[in-house]
Amino acid sequence: MNQLFDLSNKVAVVTGGNRGLGKDIALGLASAGADVVVIARNVKEEVVDELRNEGVKALGINFDLKHSEKYDELIERVTNEFGRVDILVNNAGVQKRHPSVEFPKEDWDFVMDINANAVFLLCQKFGRKMIEQGSGKIINMASMLSFHGGYTVPAYAASKGAVMQFTKSLANEWAEKGVNVNCIAPGYMATEMNTALINDEKRNQEILGRIPAKRWGEPTDLRGAAIFLASRASDYIHGFTLAVDGGYLGR
Repeated sequence: MNQLFDLSNKVAVVTGGNRGLGKDIALGLASAGADVVVIARNVKEEVVDELRNEGVKALGINFDLKHSEKYDELIERVTNEFGRVDILVNNAGVQKRHPSVEFPKEDWDFVMDINANAVFLLCQKFGRKMIEQGSGKIINMASMLSFHGGYTVPAYAASKGAVMQFTKSLANEWAEKGVNVNCIAPGYMATEMNTALINDEKRNQEILGRIPAKRWGEPTDLRGAAIFLASRASDYIHGFTLAVDGGYLGR
């Protein structure tokens, strides 16, 4: 059974793997045996050290995903260093919050560019390599707002809805080529992005009242889902969005 979840001799790329959900996903993949490349604007060396402490090879690359014209150089660097990429986790994301009637176009464009455009382009470029090698696992980060509209976050909701939908499109095309493309939809997680919600007593209680588990999620709650979708155990799963939400969607 353990062989189903063994990621030894696999190479994983995790965007936004410097902190929060991305860091724990990276650590989870490393604990299962994968070598890990963390891509973030400012990679902390202590994060890379934590990954290496799992007994795997790890590399941190400082890169801003807004520079899509440099994606080919980024991929070339990773493949030159590790030879191949077996797992891609598109975790990096941004948030802007305004009343919809006042939402600035520059903030809309910024959120859509990082949360949707960058994710699609990285899927496309890494996916091309995976198709060539006949195997690969892509995990995109969706959201509860892939299903709901949210409040004062129209760009974020739109971007995460897009991610869930084009994940299905890619899966339709690439499943027969040996590449699995799926999503994880985290529930309400106790991370920096949700600090405003946690500190808003009214909204905090509303959210907790909707979660059957009666707690906010922790980044460690995503490790098992990431390992599962990155491993042989999920070989016949394509285009699916796995909610890790404490039961929120079922309420």
